[in-house]
Amino acid sequence: MNPHLYLAYCLAVAILVVMPGPVVTLVVANSLSHGSRAGIATVAGASIGNAILLVGTAIGLIAFFAWLSEVFAIVRWAGAFYLIWLGIKAWRSQGGSALAAAQVAPRSLRSVFVHGFLVALTNPKAILFYIAFLPQFIDARLPSGPQLLVMIGTMILLALISDGAYALLAGHARSWFATPGRRRTQSRISAALLIGVGCGLLLARNGSG
Repeated sequence: MNPHLYLAYCLAVAILVVMPGPVVTLVVANSLSHGSRAGIATVAGASIGNAILLVGTAIGLIAFFAWLSEVFAIVRWAGAFYLIWLGIKAWRSQGGSALAAAQVAPRSLRSVFVHGFLVALTNPKAILFYIAFLPQFIDARLPSGPQLLVMIGTMILLALISDGAYALLAGHARSWFATPGRRRTQSRISAALLIGVGCGLLLARNGSG
């Protein structure tokens, strides 16, 4: 895999996995309501669901680009604009301030595991995002399969670390995560970085012709 593209990919993924989304919201909510163990179980279920989506997306992309390789550049341009749009949307959001420990009744680890799995697996935005995001960092001169395999493994690992940290922190510092101002600041920082990544990709594509 191209080392420069891989480093850029790792940076982009590190930014993306800390952004509040459906999985992070669920992880934090379960941790706030039921403790860190429930949050970790949610992370485990969501990670399996995300892995299935990623593998399915990678298989589809390999087949797609082998069949219609001339569309590759168009998809990468569209993906860069999509990243910028996500950043703008995150900036305008309230940073997940609606999170609350609503449910006080204890839930089994199996229950929160299944919930996390279903939330990750049935998120249609994730499929669209992966299709737009992954091709940005593929070197067209190299076989796409091994590159996608490395990227999938990297994303799963970084997401596990990030979501696990959310679960542990939410379980041990509940009041910190419940503060709307801090959630909003985190969302704004992540949004600015995401927009920067998208703009950087556009400039890189323009410079390379």
